[in-house]
Amino acid sequence: MTNRQILQAMSGLMAGMFVAILAGTVVANALPTIIADLGASQSSYTWVVTAELLAMTATVPLWGKLSDLFNKKLLLQLSLAMFVVGSLLAGFSHGVGLLIFSRVVQGIGAGGLTALAQVVMAAIIPPRRLGKYAGIFGAVFAIGTVAGPLVGGVLVDTSWLGWRWCFFIGVPFALLAIALLQRTLRLPAVVRREAKIDFLGAFLIVAGVCALLIWVTLAGNEFDWASWQTAALTGAGVLLLVAAVFVEARTAEPVIPLGIFRNRTVTLTTVASLLVGVAMFGGTVFLSQYFQVSLGKSPTVAGLMSLPMILGLLVSSTVAGQLISKSGVWKRYLVAGAVIMTVGLGLLSTIDADTSFTLLSVYMAVLGIGVGMLMQNLVLAAQNDVPASELGAATSVLSFFRSMGGTIGTSVLGAILANRVASEMTKGLDAAGIPSAGGGGESSVPDMSTLPEPVRQIVEHAYGIATADLFLIATPCALLALLTVVFIKEKPLKTTSGMERLAEEAGAATATDKTAVGS
Repeated sequence: MTNRQILQAMSGLMAGMFVAILAGTVVANALPTIIADLGASQSSYTWVVTAELLAMTATVPLWGKLSDLFNKKLLLQLSLAMFVVGSLLAGFSHGVGLLIFSRVVQGIGAGGLTALAQVVMAAIIPPRRLGKYAGIFGAVFAIGTVAGPLVGGVLVDTSWLGWRWCFFIGVPFALLAIALLQRTLRLPAVVRREAKIDFLGAFLIVAGVCALLIWVTLAGNEFDWASWQTAALTGAGVLLLVAAVFVEARTAEPVIPLGIFRNRTVTLTTVASLLVGVAMFGGTVFLSQYFQVSLGKSPTVAGLMSLPMILGLLVSSTVAGQLISKSGVWKRYLVAGAVIMTVGLGLLSTIDADTSFTLLSVYMAVLGIGVGMLMQNLVLAAQNDVPASELGAATSVLSFFRSMGGTIGTSVLGAILANRVASEMTKGLDAAGIPSAGGGGESSVPDMSTLPEPVRQIVEHAYGIATADLFLIATPCALLALLTVVFIKEKPLKTTSGMERLAEEAGAATATDKTAVGS
C-alpha cells in the first residue's frame, strides 16, 4: 500500500480505536448521575464500570486469535457493529440490569477494536515504517483515555444533552469507522483450510481471567482482601487458567499459542506491558478525583487539567515514531521512555493539596512523555520479532496484559487510597477536635460544597497525601518495567508488511511440501 492508502485506512482504524477507548473513559464523571437517575445501588455503580472492563480484557486474546484465522477487515467491522448495538442499548436503558448487559456488549466490541486495530496496522505496514504510524495511534489512545472524562463531564453538565449522550456519542464515530474501513482497507482474504477455534480453551481463559478480575475489582470494596470470597475467586481463577494452559498446549489451534513465550522479545514486552498498565493506569486514573476533591475543581476543569499529560504523550509518541521509522533504531526510545516514566511518577509522588498547577503540569507532562515513548513501541518490538501467522496472537497478548495490569493497578491502588484517606481524615479530625464518625470518606467521595471550611481543608489534605502515595507505590512498577526493557534484544526492523511476510511464509511452506513429496 502507498503512504496515501495507508493514511486512508488509518483514518478508519483511528476512529475505531478512539471509540474503544472512549467507551471505557467517558462515563467516569457521569456515573454518579447515571446511578442516581436509575435509582441503582452502590454495587451497581461498581458493575457498570467492571462489566465493560471485564468483557474487553477477557475477549482480547480471542479476537487476536480470530484475526489469525479469518478476514481481519470483517472482524473489525463486526466488533464496531457490536459496539454500536451496546452503545444504543446503554443509551436507551431505563434499568440498571439492561445497562450492565449493554456494557458487556460494548466491552466485547471494544476488545475486538483494541486487538484488531494494531493487528491490521502490522498487516499492512512494514515494521521499518510502522513507528511513525504507531506514534499517531499512541496519541489517539492517550486522547481517548484522558479526554473521555472531560467529554463525559461536559455532557452531564449540559442540560439539553444529559448522561445518555455519554453512550450515544460513540455511535457516529463507530459508523464512520465502518464506512471508512469498507472504502479504504484492502486486505487479501485469509484462506485456512482448517480454521478451527479452540472453544474450550477460549472458555477457560475468559472464565479464569474474569474470576481474577472480579476479585481485584471488588476486593477491598465489596469484601475484605482476606476473606472466603477472595479464596473462592482466586482459587477458581487459578484452577481455570491452569486447565487453560493444559488445553492450549495440546490443541492444534490454541487461542494463545504458548510457543510465542519462547520468544524472548515477546515474553519481555509482555511483562513490561503488564507493569506499564499497573503504573500508568493505576496511578493516573485517580488524578481526576485529586483535581476535584483536593484542588476543588469542577469535572470539566478537572478534565482540562489533564491536558499537559495528553500533550506530552502526543508529542513524544509522534516524534519517537518518526525517528524510529527514519533510523530503524528503537531500543533507545524504549529505555528512555521507561526512565522518563519512572521519573514522572516519582515527581508526582511529591504532590499535595497545595501543589501549584504549574508544577503539577510539568510532572504530568514528564509522565506523558515517558509513556508515549514506551507504550506503543513495546508492541512494535514484539510484532517485529514473530512470524506473520502469529501477529494477531502476539499483539492481543500484549494488549491483554496491559489492560489486566491497568485493572489490577486501579483496584489495588484504589483500596490503598480509600484506607489512606480514611486514616488521614481521622487523624486530621481528631487533631482539630472534630468527631470523626468512624473516619468518613472510606466508602464514598464527599461532596466538597456541603462541608464546613475546617473539615473541607482536612479532606483536601487527606486526598492530596493519599494520591501522592499512589504514585510512590506505582514508581517501583515503572522501575521494574525499565529493568525488563533493558534486557530486550534490539533486532533490525523488517521491511515487509505482515501480509507480505504471510505470503512468503506460505510460499516457503508450499515449497517445502513439494520437496517432501518429490523426495
